[in-house]
Amino acid sequence: MYGRSGSLGILLGVLLFGSIFGLSEVALGDGLKATGFPYRSALLTGMGMGIMGAALALYRKPAIPFTIGLVGASVKLLAIPILGISIMCKANSCLAVALEASALSLVAFVLLRGMDRSIYIRMGAGALAAMLGAVGFFFIGMRVAPCNYLLSFQGNLSGFLGTEGSLWAAFSALLLPLGWWVGEKIKEKAPLFSERKPLYYFASTSIIFLSLGMSAWVIGLGF
Repeated sequence: MYGRSGSLGILLGVLLFGSIFGLSEVALGDGLKATGFPYRSALLTGMGMGIMGAALALYRKPAIPFTIGLVGASVKLLAIPILGISIMCKANSCLAVALEASALSLVAFVLLRGMDRSIYIRMGAGALAAMLGAVGFFFIGMRVAPCNYLLSFQGNLSGFLGTEGSLWAAFSALLLPLGWWVGEKIKEKAPLFSERKPLYYFASTSIIFLSLGMSAWVIGLGF
């Protein structure tokens, strides 16, 4: 059903994975920040790659990560009306999500067939997408709303990639294949969902609204 679903099925899939992506960014990101976890950005990047990897395995469409990333970034933007903050407060974090998703779509356009065949290509695709996202973030994020940490790498791309990009790539190389495996397992159940489309639509819509509601609640806590 998933790989051959119509426009409504694909739209629901994008919203489903995108809302989960956004929830992971909001809840896990704020939670890790509160605990002072040192590899927060790397873990979040890897988690995002894993979620998008599951969708890639399910739909086999290279553009899917990009659309999921847009939804995930939009969930993060809920902080603007909920907390009454400026869009610039979330500009770079949303930019990071969008660049990560765009990079994975770009890599998938080239390597999707290989990703289907080999876990090593999936690992390489995750690492490459994360590194491309890091390069884009260095140059664009430096001009949008850079924090003091990012500014400390100004003019030092190799230092940023060695410190941050390499960690993003390592986590993504591990978690994208894991997400792909989850997507494959879901795909095995596709015939069951094909026979019960109303149940699939109801379950997908429920998870979407639940994820959005939980994201809004976490944002409202003001972490």
